[in-house]
Amino acid sequence: MEGGERLLPKGFPKLKNDTFLRAARGEETEHTPVWCMRQAGRYLPEFRETRAAQDFFATCRSPKLCCELTLQPLRRFPLDAAIIFSDILVVPQALGMEVVMVPGKGPTFTEPLKEVEDLLKLRQKVDVTAELGYVFQAITLTRHSLEGRVPLIGFSGAPWTLMSYMIEGGGSTTMAKAKRWLYRHPEASHRLLRLLADVVTDYLVGQVAAGAQALQLFESHAGHLGPEQFQDFALPYIRDIAQAVKSKLKEEALPLVPMIIFAKDAHYALRDLAHAGYEVVGLDWTIRPQEARAQTGKDVTLQGNLDPCALYAPKEKIGELVKKMLEGFGTQRYIANLGHGLYPDMNPEHVGAFVEAVHTHSRHIKKHS
Repeated sequence: MEGGERLLPKGFPKLKNDTFLRAARGEETEHTPVWCMRQAGRYLPEFRETRAAQDFFATCRSPKLCCELTLQPLRRFPLDAAIIFSDILVVPQALGMEVVMVPGKGPTFTEPLKEVEDLLKLRQKVDVTAELGYVFQAITLTRHSLEGRVPLIGFSGAPWTLMSYMIEGGGSTTMAKAKRWLYRHPEASHRLLRLLADVVTDYLVGQVAAGAQALQLFESHAGHLGPEQFQDFALPYIRDIAQAVKSKLKEEALPLVPMIIFAKDAHYALRDLAHAGYEVVGLDWTIRPQEARAQTGKDVTLQGNLDPCALYAPKEKIGELVKKMLEGFGTQRYIANLGHGLYPDMNPEHVGAFVEAVHTHSRHIKKHS
């Protein structure tokens, strides 16, 4: 990273657009803020060009490339937040596991966890600065490079989602191998989940120390668990991470940044997630806005939840769907987003139409309410 090491996580430029942070904290906003999961992604030609012939995880380890990829969507669209380009699987790598990106297949673990004894192969203590310092450097560089345009979000995968990847060895439609552990080896499962929760906590605190202004925890595989398993193997660690991160931020005199929990397909747990210690609850597209509001109450901000595939619709239709979504959620205590990440074959112009529609319709609704 050319000259990037010299940049320190202090003296950051003054923030010019704090709409996203205000909404996350439940403060009034002039318009509804909007950002997109996977907004730095393969749907952008410039992203594909930057990433060409570069190994995926080598890209993740280059602060300069991560910064460039994070900034690309902001050059195209008036988004209200940036999210650092990285991957949730850097955490298993920090624990000593090897993960490679296989073209056409996705992330693949060369030696997934098969037996309980395999837990002994994992690092039991992780120095996050030593193992994941490249992410912290990327955050610091990006925060300076943003020049205060919008806030920067840091993130991590949640313990159950990370555990499922580590046992499955990659993506899975059933998560049967990982769920087998929950039923056959509950104590070992909890040991692994506790180890992951501790590392994720330190990792998220390190991101704030590096300059992240908000944090999102991705429990992407929540939908593979039923309500009871979620209560036992996911929710306690989601809660613990929020509590431990906030406690450590206070101890280290770091900013108490807003935290977002996104547990995909976990609408059965929305009431619990609303009381799990996060300022924002992210939603996928399988729940109606009014129903989500009824379940989560008035003390959390909601984020989401347009079906990503809605962006395949004509631009006028995208505008109509956004208007309906905004009317459902209301324009306050709300951050517009998709219900999941952008897909590689999406038209950037339609992403732009989505962002513009959120700003236009939310201003109009607020003005006439």
